[in-house]
This record gives sequence, C-alpha cells and structure tokens, in this order.
Amino acid sequence: MNKIILLLFFLIITSNSFAEKKVLRWAADTEGGAPFSFSDPKNPVKLIGFEVEIIEAIAHELGMELEFVQNSWDSLILGLDRGMYDVVINGVEITEDRKKMVNFSNPYYLTYLQLIVHKDDEKIKSLNDARGKKIGTLKNALSEKVLQAEEGIEIISYEDDINSFTDLENRRIDGVFLDAPIIMYYAGDNVSLKKVGPPVSQMMYGIVTRKADTKLLNNINLALTKIAKSGKLREIYDRWNLWNPYLAVHFEDQNPTKIPPVMYNYFLESSGKHKSYWDKVKLYAGFMPLFINGAKVTLQVSILSMILAILFGFTLAMIRLYTPAPIAFLSTSYIELVRGTPLLIQMLFIFYGLPYLGINLSPFIAAVLGLGLNYAAYEAENYRAGILSISKQQWDAAYALGMNKREVLQHVVIPQAFRLVLPPITNDFISLLKDSSLVSIITMVELTKVYGKIATTYYDYFGTGIIVAIIYFLIGLPFVQLAKYFERKLRIEYKTT
Repeated sequence: MNKIILLLFFLIITSNSFAEKKVLRWAADTEGGAPFSFSDPKNPVKLIGFEVEIIEAIAHELGMELEFVQNSWDSLILGLDRGMYDVVINGVEITEDRKKMVNFSNPYYLTYLQLIVHKDDEKIKSLNDARGKKIGTLKNALSEKVLQAEEGIEIISYEDDINSFTDLENRRIDGVFLDAPIIMYYAGDNVSLKKVGPPVSQMMYGIVTRKADTKLLNNINLALTKIAKSGKLREIYDRWNLWNPYLAVHFEDQNPTKIPPVMYNYFLESSGKHKSYWDKVKLYAGFMPLFINGAKVTLQVSILSMILAILFGFTLAMIRLYTPAPIAFLSTSYIELVRGTPLLIQMLFIFYGLPYLGINLSPFIAAVLGLGLNYAAYEAENYRAGILSISKQQWDAAYALGMNKREVLQHVVIPQAFRLVLPPITNDFISLLKDSSLVSIITMVELTKVYGKIATTYYDYFGTGIIVAIIYFLIGLPFVQLAKYFERKLRIEYKTT
C-alpha cells in the first residue's frame, strides 16, 4: 500500500513538473524579416530564419517552450517594457543608447554595414560618393544613424527591408545601405545590383531583455556559450551563408564554411518570378487560410469599434447640444482633441502609455477602444449636423401637439437625423475598416499585416495585393448594401407619413 502511495505521489510530482514547463516568449517583426525571422515560402504558417534557429537552440538548452509574438519593429522595445514578451531577437544592434533602456545578451552575431547600388551606376563607388543621392535604409536602425552623420545624403527610411530593394531596382532611389546579412539575402544573386565600397562600421546583435530580468539574461548568456562551444551556432551561420571574418575572430573559429548554404535557395523559391500560371494559382490558394484569419480579425475589430463609435458618438452629440455649457464644453473639447491628433498616436498612447497609469489592456481591447473612441468624435459631428438640420417648425409643431422636449427628440428629431446621417456613417465604417490596419502596431495580425508578411516573403505585392483588395471590398460590400436598405426603408416611411 505504501509503495502504491509513493508511486502515485511520484507520478503527481513528475506530471506537475512537465505541466509547469516554462515558456519563453520572444518577439520579432517577421514582415520583410529575412534572413532573420520570416515565413517559410513552402509553408507560410511556419517561421524560419537564422534567428529563429538560434532562439530555438537557446530554448532547448534552457528547457523552455517557445511562444512567438509578432510586433512591428518600432514597437519591439515598447512591447518588451510593457511585459508582452520576455525577449526580443530581431537583429537589434547593441548600442550605448539602447543599453540605458534595456539589457543585451552577449553578442550572438557580428557584422557590418554595406552599400549597394544598381549595376549600371558608375558614379557611386563608396558612401562618400552618395552625397546628393537618395539612399534607402531601415527606420531607426544603426544604418540610418550612420547616414544621418553624413552630410548631403537624402535618406529614405523604410519600415521593412524589401521595399528599399524594390525601389532601387525601379530606380526610385540611388542606393541601399543596410546590414550585410540583409544585403546578402536580397541582393546576393540579383544581377541587377552590386555592392560598392568597403564594409562600414562594425555592429553586434544581442538578445534584448528587460533591465529587471537579470536571471533570464544570465541563463541566455550561458546557453549562448554552450551552443557556440558545441558548434551549433556555427552550423546555423554556415547553413544561412552568414559566417564572416568578424565571427571567426569573436568565436575563435578560423575554419572554412562546412555546410552548403541554403539562404539564396529560399529567396529564389519565394520570388515566384519564373513560376507558371497554375503554380501561381496554387500558391495564392495556399494563402487563403492566412488571409481569412486576418480578415476575421479585421472584421471583429471593425464591427465592435464602429458600434462603440456610434453609441459614444451619439452620447457626445447629445451632451454637446442639450447639456449645460460646462458639461457641453467637455464634449466639445474631446471631439476637437481627438479629431486634431493622429489615430496612430492615440493607439500607441492607449496601448503603451496607459500601462504607466496601471491600465493594462489586451491588444484586442486596445484596438477596439482606439478605433472606437477616435471615430466617435467624427460620428458625434455627424449626429450633431443631422439633428441641427431638422427645422424649427417641426419642433414647434411637436410642442403644439403636447410633446415635451424628450418626446420630440425621441419621436421626431432623432429618427429623421438618423436617416440623414446614415450615408456618412457608412462611409466612416468603410474608412474604419481600412484604418484597422493600424492595429498591427500593437501586435495584432490583421488582414493588411498578413498581406505585408506574405508579399515580402514571396516578393509579390501585385498578385497578393489584388487578393487583399478584393477581400476588403467583399467585407465592406454587405454593410454598404445594408445601409442602402435602411435608407430606402426610412425614406419610404417618411414619404407616407
């Protein structure tokens, strides 16, 4: 009996230890994220990239499960500070400015900056020759800071990498200045582009943690040391054709590359330039589950936001029109403040600013509030215009019939005002549907973000763009038809009364 009890106790303890296996939440921006972290061209649901393999190796050493969180590049550190994830690994350069805000692991990759131009360009042979030229780079990256230190260069900053190479091929800009791994991936086999000038600067990538997470940082450093000594780290770099002299010195490994690289194969497979018609049809069909999931998020956020905007907007309009001046002033101030500031700023404030006041909202709730509270200001003005358009004679006639003010509003004014403002409300919903793309900055993956990830993975903005445009049109069409139906119904009712 005692043996059975001991056995049961052992099973309970071991089962709890498995159940309580810790999760390491890591974040990156996978839109245009090659070769760091990006969607597998063979399976868009799966993430690949040399940083994906590194974080997987570290998690294995730590005995932890991985959980990925998508966030925009500009918001990665903000999300880390907010506690949305534990680490960031996304080609973040170790700089003194960043060290003041966050902690960095030991460097896991060392590289340099490289300038690339069109193959026919004989005028730009180094960064010194780029004065008076348009040079593309990644926003908020070290490469942008280096360009800012140079005089006379017109800097074109991009949210992701791939658009800069597209613009260079189309001769919209004169060059691209980025981290060497990015140059190698996107331009390594591109015969229309060429590298010019010597390597610029030396940069180190580190895994980012919060200042308070010193224990996690130490464990990550130990894991990095283990995979470096075991040869696992070198194996990853060889596979992605990323081994370079800086790494050889840093890791004290002067051996030649051992494993045939696969990095360019991924790029050629993903570009799809030489695929047949039916291959492209099959490829686009494979994207549909991702687009449908993105459309669901877009639709959910948009509908709930519009309901909030209509209800709160109506309340604001009534307060502004029919309450004492001090209270009406608050409504007017809110409307003018919201309409006078960008929606993007409001969204960032709600999601990243309010936690400083102890208000932590989930991405979905923050998205609905951000869009709903913003559009409420515009809906309030629609309602106010509709109510004020009802003539004074109708008020007088209603009063003559013995109605009080509340009854006049309820039975005469508001129904007519609603009919008048229905078209602008419909237009606002279509606008809100498109503005929902901004929720991607607070880690939500909606339809536009899915489009960006797929387009940058497959180097195809045209075909996927048409698909997304059709989806947006199909999403909005039923609401337009519904609004027309109610408009006709209300118009008929008022003609017969």
